Amino acid sequence: MAGRRRRPGVPVDPEGPVGTPGRRLGRGARDRAAEPEPDRDPAQDPAQRARDICLKLLAVRPRTRAELATALRRRGIPDDVVADVLDRYDEVGIVDDRAFAHAWVTSRHHGRGLAGRSLAGELRRKGVDSTTVDDAVGALDPATEEATARTLVGRRLRTESGTAPDALFRRLVGMLARKGYPATLAIRVVKEALAERVESAEFAEGIDPDALADAVDG
Repeated sequence: MAGRRRRPGVPVDPEGPVGTPGRRLGRGARDRAAEPEPDRDPAQDPAQRARDICLKLLAVRPRTRAELATALRRRGIPDDVVADVLDRYDEVGIVDDRAFAHAWVTSRHHGRGLAGRSLAGELRRKGVDSTTVDDAVGALDPATEEATARTLVGRRLRTESGTAPDALFRRLVGMLARKGYPATLAIRVVKEALAERVESAEFAEGIDPDALADAVDG
């Protein structure tokens, strides 16, 4: 039987489950697959090797200082060389955790609808220090965050059909909570969105408007 065709440009894990030609790698696995192999020449200058590795990694995507340090240590670069190379990259702006954090917040908020709490957690897991995280997340305007929450709820409501009002309310609040929105904001935004639906008589098929009104008031 012919093997499964692989989409061009998508790395495949050759150690996929038995009986399959491999499984697509997740984002983290793709990043690791794109990382350069260590130079086997023991005579190579460690600092030059570290610079080569950093530049190759940064060509794939932006990285935090902590991510680069982890990659270098995993390849056997001594700690003092890691510090020296990354300090120099900090000085010339090749590595800039502040710029990375602000770009990350903007991209992930508008692209995935993530709220400040989720964005802060992601940045901390990437090794960004708390002060920089707070500064980047603090730049996310509360009004913008609320507007994004309303957009997410409105988009989800357009796809709902035949869902019981209580379940619909819980589902929408849960969606916002998973994206990091505070419970008070999530509940208020969902209640207002459902109330607007009641007032405008825009009911999904199979949803009782009276029951929906009760869910809003509950």
